[in-house]
Amino acid sequence: MESLALKDLFGGSYAGRQVLVTGHTGFKGSWLCLWLTALGARVTGLALAPETDPAHWSLLGLNHVRDLRMDLRDGHAVRQAIEQVQPEIIFHLAAQPLVRRSYREPLTTFDTNVLGLVHLLEAIRGVPSVRALVNVTTDKVYLEQPVDAGYHEDHPLGGHDPYSTSKACAELVTECYRKSFFHEQGPRVATARAGNVIGGGDWSEDRLVPDLIRAASTGAMLQIRNPDAIRPWQHVLEPLSGYLRLGQGLLAGDPVEGPWNFGPAADATLPVQALVAQMQTQWPGLRSERQPGDHPHEAKTLRLDCSKAAQMLAWRAVWNAEDTLRYTTAWYRAYYERGQVHSSDDLQNYVAAARSAGLGWAA
Repeated sequence: MESLALKDLFGGSYAGRQVLVTGHTGFKGSWLCLWLTALGARVTGLALAPETDPAHWSLLGLNHVRDLRMDLRDGHAVRQAIEQVQPEIIFHLAAQPLVRRSYREPLTTFDTNVLGLVHLLEAIRGVPSVRALVNVTTDKVYLEQPVDAGYHEDHPLGGHDPYSTSKACAELVTECYRKSFFHEQGPRVATARAGNVIGGGDWSEDRLVPDLIRAASTGAMLQIRNPDAIRPWQHVLEPLSGYLRLGQGLLAGDPVEGPWNFGPAADATLPVQALVAQMQTQWPGLRSERQPGDHPHEAKTLRLDCSKAAQMLAWRAVWNAEDTLRYTTAWYRAYYERGQVHSSDDLQNYVAAARSAGLGWAA
């Protein structure tokens, strides 16, 4: 992909800028690094080694991204890294991101997602080059309650499982540092809430699409835990465009500090069984059935109200459910059937669709 073709996106805000991405070896972090390099940013990643094999980060081969391997729970190492890199903006994606693992490993989940964030914020306090921080949390930070129109940013925080609770804590910690230490000087800070992100290159455990793909690649039948659960499915590039738009606003001094929702198009909030059925039309080898027995609690319905982002950031989702599932399924089929990685092509197609939709960041 020709990076020059995309450098003018987001008003050229990232071209030549030092950017740090924590969690760059993960699914969303690797896609973000791909996009940032296309924007002409000088990108450094800070994370543990990829947890899966294959891994999207490894397949991308982004050799021009500076790759620092460390644990966020090591505060001294994090401080040294940030002092060395001197980033202007940080996108914080590093986390223990899995609900079911959080039930098995609650201490690790809270240690990584809360104390790891504190280590990062403490390191930032001592590095004046940092002008902006986008802390990525999740749509699961909200107190579970019936909300027909979707959760908006003013709804109360909550959390049932350790993962959701740890991310609600991360929201509170971020706001604490923003008010206590960054109010008069230091970086401008915002949090970004999105969830059920899908797209090529995700092989995480206990996630619906990767589990479907793994089953299809071996001809196995996948057992679905909660086929009636309703989720806001979105392609990985959708929230990333929101994060980049939010970072642009922070760097420009716009009034965009605080929390933000980034959700999918209205038709992309679907029950699990509907998503599976649509993917099966594009890859007949996908097979599933309801898994019997009891399972750990997960919210039955998650919907986000993204009107704030639409009004204040001029942001909205680009791909509908059909597009999202078509590009996701095609990515995996290309990889498993022909050994091809279509991430750069998907990025170009997404940007082209955003331009056709008249979105300002893609002009």
